[in-house]
Amino acid sequence: MWTRNVIVAAASLAQAWPHPGGSAVIPIPQSPPSNAGVPLENFVSFSIEFSYFPDYAGNATHPNTFSNSLLENIRAYSGSKPYIRVGGSSQDNALFVESQQEGAILNFASPTADQPANLTFGPNFFQSYHTWPNTTFTHGFNLKYNSTAAHEALLAEAPYACSSLRGQLLAWELGNEADGYSFGYPGSPAYRPASYNEADYVSEWLNLTRAIRAAMRKSCPDLASNSEYEYYAPSFASSPGFSMLDQIKAWDAGLDTDHDLKVFATHHYQAAATDPGISLQATLMNHTVTAASVNYVINQSNVMHAQPGYPPNLPFILGEGNSLARQGAPGLSNSFGAALWGVDANLLLASQNISRFHMHQGTNYRYQAWQPIDTPRVTKGTKAPYYGNIAVAAFLGDLTVPANRPHVINLPLANELQAAYASYVHGQLSKIMLINLHDFNATEGNNYTTPTHRGVQTFELQIPDSCSDRTASVQRLLANGSDAVSGVTFDGYSYNYELAGGKPVLLGNVTRGETVRAGWGGVMRVGVEDSSAVMITFS
Repeated sequence: MWTRNVIVAAASLAQAWPHPGGSAVIPIPQSPPSNAGVPLENFVSFSIEFSYFPDYAGNATHPNTFSNSLLENIRAYSGSKPYIRVGGSSQDNALFVESQQEGAILNFASPTADQPANLTFGPNFFQSYHTWPNTTFTHGFNLKYNSTAAHEALLAEAPYACSSLRGQLLAWELGNEADGYSFGYPGSPAYRPASYNEADYVSEWLNLTRAIRAAMRKSCPDLASNSEYEYYAPSFASSPGFSMLDQIKAWDAGLDTDHDLKVFATHHYQAAATDPGISLQATLMNHTVTAASVNYVINQSNVMHAQPGYPPNLPFILGEGNSLARQGAPGLSNSFGAALWGVDANLLLASQNISRFHMHQGTNYRYQAWQPIDTPRVTKGTKAPYYGNIAVAAFLGDLTVPANRPHVINLPLANELQAAYASYVHGQLSKIMLINLHDFNATEGNNYTTPTHRGVQTFELQIPDSCSDRTASVQRLLANGSDAVSGVTFDGYSYNYELAGGKPVLLGNVTRGETVRAGWGGVMRVGVEDSSAVMITFS
C-alpha cells in the first residue's frame, strides 16, 4: 500500500502554474466534434466464462455477495449495473442434462488446465442468474457440438433458460467464435470440415435459432415474440491469422434474415499470453500499440456500418475481450499496468463509437477483475484490473439517461507513453482523463523513502474559455508501480475483499480532495506520476 509520505508528495502535483512556454500544450476543444463517441448504457460490462459463472454468482443458498458488491460499485458511477454475458469457450463445450442435480460438473484434461475440456449442467445451473439483484444477462447456447443428441439437449435447455431469465434477459447467444470451428482452438480438434464457410455457418445459425424459438414458445411465449427474441452475434474471434470466417460475409449470407440481432458482437484481445516478447511497456502500457490493436475493431465497425442493409441503430460492440488472450499472463495482465491499459483501451473504444465492452473473466484467470472464490491456485479477492473498470465508469458517469450521456474524444498526443481523453455533456467540457504509461516498477530496487525517484509527467492543457475560470477536482488512480498486483486505489478508495467484502473503503493514508485551476493564458498544468492516471472533473 502507498505510504503517507509518497501520497503527500503526489498531492501537490495538481496545481495551476504560470505557463512558462516551450512545452507542448494540449488543446482541449470548446465542444465535441460531430463524430465523438457516445457510449451505450452499461458500457462497462463483463463476460464471464460459462463454466465459472456459478463461482462468480453463487447459487440460491450461497449467493456470491462479494461479486455483487463489486458490480454495485460500478453502478454507483454508471447508474446501472454492468451487463453480464455468460459464455465463452466453455459454452461450446457444455451439454444440458435435464436429470442432473448438480448445477455443473466440470471435467478437466489436467489439474492445471484453465478451462474444463467439457462440462454438463442441469436445471440448478440457472439458480445463479437470481443471486445478483437488478442485473441483466446474456446466456450462451452451444453451437459447436453438431450432433442430434447435442441439438436435443439444446432444445431441452431452452425452456429452462427462458423461464429462469424472464425479467433479466438482455439477449441470447448461439456459439462462441464459430470462425475457429474448422481448425479448432489450440490443443483441441476441429469441429467442422475445412470447407466450412460463412453460408454453412449462417444456415446452421438460422436453423437452430428458429428451433430454439419454437421450443421457447411452449413455455415462454412472451420471450419468443418478435420484440423480445434477440441475439448477440456473430461473436467471432475476428483476429488476423485465427479467423476462418469473415463476419462481413456472414452478414451478407443472411445472418440477420430474421431481424433478431440485438447487437453485432465481435471479440478481440490486445495480444496473446503466448506471444513472444510481450511485456507491460511494449504490449500493454503503450498507447500506439493499443491504438493499433483497437483500430482493428474500429475498422471492422466502420465496414459493418457501411454494409447494405445494416440497420443504423444496430450497435457494434466488443462482446468479449481483455488484455492478453488465453487467460492472460502472470505479472502482466494481473498487474496495475493492465489496469492502466484497461482505462486507455476502454476510452479509446468509447471515443470511436464501439458501444460496449464486455471484459472477459474466469476463475483463476490472470486478467480477471476479481477472483470470486478461494481455490488452491488463487485467493479470493479484488484484482488490480478492477480499478481500471472503476476509473472508466467514473469517467463516463451516469449513462442511464440517453440525453445526458457524454460525448468522448481522444486527445492525440505525440508521446506514445501518454494518453488523454475528454468528455462533454450537453456540449460542455465535463472531464479529462490523463494516463501516464511510463513504466515504474515497484519491485526492482525502488526506494520509497525517496519518492522523487518516481518520475512525474506534467500535462499542460489549454482549457476552453468556458472552463478556464472554473475549479476542477482531481481524482487519482494509483498503486506502488505498474507491476503492483495489490494496494491499488481510485480517489483514495480501496475495494479490497479483505477490508469490507469489496465495498468501498476510504483509506486514511491516501491524500485526496485536490483541486486545480487554469493559470496564465488558460493553461492548466497537472502532474501525473509514472504508471498512474488522473481524472479531472469540472464543476
